[in-house]
Amino acid sequence: MPRPRSKGAMGVRTLERGLEVLRHLADGEKTLKELAREGGLSKSTLYRLLSTLVRTGFAEEKGGRYRVGPVAFAVGQAYRARSLSEAARPWMVWLRDQTGESVNLAVRSGLEALYVDQVEGLQLVRLFTAPGTRAPLHATGVGKVFLAYGEVPEGLSLKPYTPYTKTEKEALFEELAWVKAQGYALDNEERELGVRCVAAPIFGPGGEVVAALSLSAPASRLSEAAAHELSPKVREAALKVSLHLGYRPEYTGLSR
Repeated sequence: MPRPRSKGAMGVRTLERGLEVLRHLADGEKTLKELAREGGLSKSTLYRLLSTLVRTGFAEEKGGRYRVGPVAFAVGQAYRARSLSEAARPWMVWLRDQTGESVNLAVRSGLEALYVDQVEGLQLVRLFTAPGTRAPLHATGVGKVFLAYGEVPEGLSLKPYTPYTKTEKEALFEELAWVKAQGYALDNEERELGVRCVAAPIFGPGGEVVAALSLSAPASRLSEAAAHELSPKVREAALKVSLHLGYRPEYTGLSR
């Protein structure tokens, strides 16, 4: 006679099924019927699992279609940020030691750039950006990298932060074309007066931009001319991280 399953074993099995549902949702939005077919579960069992996932924020439902929710997305982003930081940190330290200035690592998060790591500079007066800080795309070096190599979303706010912020679309688009052609971006006191940054893209295995690396310093110490002069080192550090992530230069031709 088969022994009844313990509550613990049943709980583990339910967890496994819920994770399997999330794995299917990672491929894109799906209906209950599609998920049942892919997962081999009854609709009643699947509905209970989905209800729990929706209630806890791991999934979302709209118009009968389910997709990955904000909590699952945040967990995935945490893993991505950690893996990215592990690959980038040695070259962030290298760039800091080469220049003496603070080096930042950022990823795109919707309509903003999200800083996920920093190596502080060696100077007495240095800039500090706490991991978790968000910044506008149009007024930062890392943000311009994401816009130049990605897409400019409709309705992107061009809010002025300083007198140097680009608030006209034509001027911004012209600069983004320059960024993509040169392989790096500048923030010339556009987000904060007295701060200048140089940023370069980090590419993933498929040639897509997955992050941006930036060097930041007081504008009084880093002139615009000096920022351009340091751009090859910033690009070199970003390229080394890209290669570690599996990028191959022939994807974009920007390894020069």
